[in-house]
Amino acid sequence: MNRLPSPLLALLLASAPASAAPAVAAQPPEHQHPMPPPAEPAPEPEGGEQHPPEHAIPPPEAEPAPEERAEEERHREHPPSPEAASQAHGEHGMAMPGLLGPYPATREASGTSWQPDDTPHEARHGVRGPWSWMAHARAHGVYTDQGGPRGDQELYSTNMAMGMARRSLGDGTLGLRGMVSLEPLTVGKEGYPLLLQTGETADGETELVDRQHPHDFFMELAASYSLPVGAEGSVFLYAGLPGEPALGPPAFPHRFSAFESPEAPLAHHWLDSTHIAFGVVTAGWVRGPLKLEASAFRGLEPDEERWDIESPSLDSWSARLSWNPTARWALQASHGFLEGPEQLEPEVDVVRTTVSAIRHGAWRGGEWQATLAWGRNAEDPGQTLDAVLVEGTVRLGARHTLFGRAERLENAELLHHEGEGGHGEAFRVGEVSAGYLYDLLQRGGLAAGVGGLARLSLVPDELEEVYDGDPVSWGLFVRLALR
Repeated sequence: MNRLPSPLLALLLASAPASAAPAVAAQPPEHQHPMPPPAEPAPEPEGGEQHPPEHAIPPPEAEPAPEERAEEERHREHPPSPEAASQAHGEHGMAMPGLLGPYPATREASGTSWQPDDTPHEARHGVRGPWSWMAHARAHGVYTDQGGPRGDQELYSTNMAMGMARRSLGDGTLGLRGMVSLEPLTVGKEGYPLLLQTGETADGETELVDRQHPHDFFMELAASYSLPVGAEGSVFLYAGLPGEPALGPPAFPHRFSAFESPEAPLAHHWLDSTHIAFGVVTAGWVRGPLKLEASAFRGLEPDEERWDIESPSLDSWSARLSWNPTARWALQASHGFLEGPEQLEPEVDVVRTTVSAIRHGAWRGGEWQATLAWGRNAEDPGQTLDAVLVEGTVRLGARHTLFGRAERLENAELLHHEGEGGHGEAFRVGEVSAGYLYDLLQRGGLAAGVGGLARLSLVPDELEEVYDGDPVSWGLFVRLALR
């Protein structure tokens, strides 16, 4: 029986300091402008002390009028909400602080993970009483034709909707997060066709092979509380049922470099498959561009019953170090132990290690983001299997989007249940895909577009007869987004 390491227990039980300074330094009222520098004093003329005439203009450092002082005090005592300040500075304003610390809210992605600060925050915002809220949603309607004898043709929809609410509570910030998906209905238990993909089960008896499983209806139901520590730091606690532990990069439905593609990465189960864990508690510390956090969570992946909330447990652990050296970069390294993650192989534990780098860039009229990630699953008992992923998205103007992905991984589950070689034999496989999206409509926060993608699956010589060489797949899709 694996036990949580002592450092993890210590971090989970650590309490916040007794006193803490506000997380964000006060900003001057927006209507104020800096005073001009005082003029250099003129040399005194000879002949004795001179006195200014009665009509002389007061010097710049003169005291402000009483009504100006009163207005300034009112702004100090009742500053505008972060959301109002953000809206005053535009849809992607940087004034709103994060839920977990004194940094821009645009840095936050899925769970407690970080993305570059410059990532666009595509969501609707509002304020109701002491609460501020955010909401966004995305859905793809897809027709796919996966090539080769193990491929299939199918019509399906991937989708998710997320809401967040926050308010001040005591000296800190309380956050509530909820995310749901209708994929149990629009994808179904069997998942959608995706060559070389494996993971989870449709019926509790056989593994899904060459298909991507649907997300559960409840993707996240979580709460967080953060306390400031000095001007640049904070400590926080996050808990979810379900939720996302501190392991891996942001989940692919939340990565700007990935979310316009209607297909999941093959490396999903090497990098971010824990983003729906039924039972998560994470404690963390933030200091400027650094974040150190540790989680206890349930290692078992969701079962085939996609509409319910499963029994929680805290039998696994992880730790993650995140660093955003500039507003354009987000780096992370994480390590964790997953107890029996596969429902059909409960005796096989996994030690997972991930490293990733996300880079965001922009120019006048466009922007891009790229992710490079590596993940390793060390099975116990079993093999050590690696995966590497490179993906990116480029927006050209307001309506044109290009996206692509390349992956290489070692998979030991492709021949599990069809009598073609036996489970446990690892094969090095990969894929290269590219797509295009055109936004037909952008109005009132709703964006509707159409697109297509093509995909080449790469298999070794041992699998060429099974897959009929390197099969080519393609798809057409429509995309709706609330942002």
